[in-house]
Formats: sequence, C-alpha cells, structure tokens
Amino acid sequence: MNTAILRRMIVPALLALALVGMVSTASADETAPKEKTPKIKKADTDKDGVVSDAEKAAAKAERDKKKAESEAKALEKYDANKNGKLDADEKAKMEADKKAEREKRKADKAEKSAAKPK
Repeated sequence: MNTAILRRMIVPALLALALVGMVSTASADETAPKEKTPKIKKADTDKDGVVSDAEKAAAKAERDKKKAESEAKALEKYDANKNGKLDADEKAKMEADKKAEREKRKADKAEKSAAKPK
C-alpha cells in the first residue's frame, strides 16, 4: 500500500484516540466528588451527604431568624426617633458606622500582616 494512503488513515485514527483519552479524563474529573462548602455541611444536619427539603427549610428559617435579630439590633441602636423604622439619616449613620468598622478591621489585618516575620 502507498504510504500516503496509510498516513491519511492512521493520522486521523490517532487523533481520534487522543481526543477520546482527553474526553474520558475530563469526564472523570467532573464525576469526582466535590468538597462540600461549609454552608452545605452545616445544612446537612443528618450528615447523609444530601441536603433534603426539610434541611433546606430549617437552614432558611435559621437565616431568617438571624436576619430578624440583626434588623432588631439595628433598630434598637439607630432608630433615633423611635418610629420603628430607619429613616434616611439613620440608615446613613448605620452605613457610616459599618464602613468605619470595616476599615478598622482592614487596618488591624494589615498591621498584623506587617508584624509577621517573613
């Protein structure tokens, strides 16, 4: 047989085999179990590896409870006129306090980082 004909037959076959190998490797990576995030681990209370509808509902209820507590604290601290809601100026004061706290944490973190021996 002519070598040109052999090349036309063998080269595509080798390329096809290489592609099949690449696809099977990629699909093996995709099927590998993924590490669960801390939120999912926390929500999976029975530790069966699956977050059931009941567990999702319980996690949502917990988030809603924490949100309500946070909003109540904000009202208690920032509702200057005690009307039960935060007005624009009260919200601005709350945001300014939050920003100052974030900047303080950032500065503390930078200070700790600079103090670490290299």
